[in-house]
Amino acid sequence: MEEMRLQKYLAQAGVASRRAAEQYITDGRVSVNGTVVTELGTKVTESDEVSVDGKGVRLETKKIYIMLNKPVGYVTTVSDDHGRPTVMELIDDMNKRVYPVGRLDFNTEGLLLLSNDGDFTYKVTHPKHKLDKTYHVWVTGKAKTNAIRLLESGVVIDGRKTAPAKADVIETTNGSAVLSITIHEGRNRQVRKMCQAVGFRVIGLRRVYEGGINLGNLPLGRWRHLSSAEVKVILKNAEHGE
Repeated sequence: MEEMRLQKYLAQAGVASRRAAEQYITDGRVSVNGTVVTELGTKVTESDEVSVDGKGVRLETKKIYIMLNKPVGYVTTVSDDHGRPTVMELIDDMNKRVYPVGRLDFNTEGLLLLSNDGDFTYKVTHPKHKLDKTYHVWVTGKAKTNAIRLLESGVVIDGRKTAPAKADVIETTNGSAVLSITIHEGRNRQVRKMCQAVGFRVIGLRRVYEGGINLGNLPLGRWRHLSSAEVKVILKNAEHGE
């Protein structure tokens, strides 16, 4: 094996995304051959002994890609300091170590990718790749045309305007509606804040599409492996920025 940067090694080993791995290094959590390393330019080979928080790390030979239909009430992390349930508890029958690819907040359900492929995680989550993500949003309030147009043109949240979105009304009832909103940014609680900015109160949120693949009829709380074709679609869309 040729030399590679330590953060790339950690990502390919499935420890974390490349950006998160860089933080691990600068925080002094990574050692190479028994010595703590904090330089991001450090290079390693497969013969080196790499550890994170004292636990040995080896490159995974088989890449794994799965889709989970995340329920409300789970955090999208490997562990939680507050003792809340994590998505890892929903895949405890997976006999390989995988990590969330991006996030869904505690009160959001739907499509969540997990993998042990750090490069895949980087391509899916980095903003420059502009992967589309579609959400179904249950809101109270009348779905007025001007509110939908505002969502599509971009609204200011947290002091900064969002990129143009695609918004449609799926159905309406007295005083409530179901919207479909597609974005390619990944700002914190973005869809909720966008809806609030145009006068809606969000009462339910589900991600149904990401990077070219759909949630489909996967039951809530269950997971499945992605097909090789699905992985190729996601990577192709990431390369072309959709």
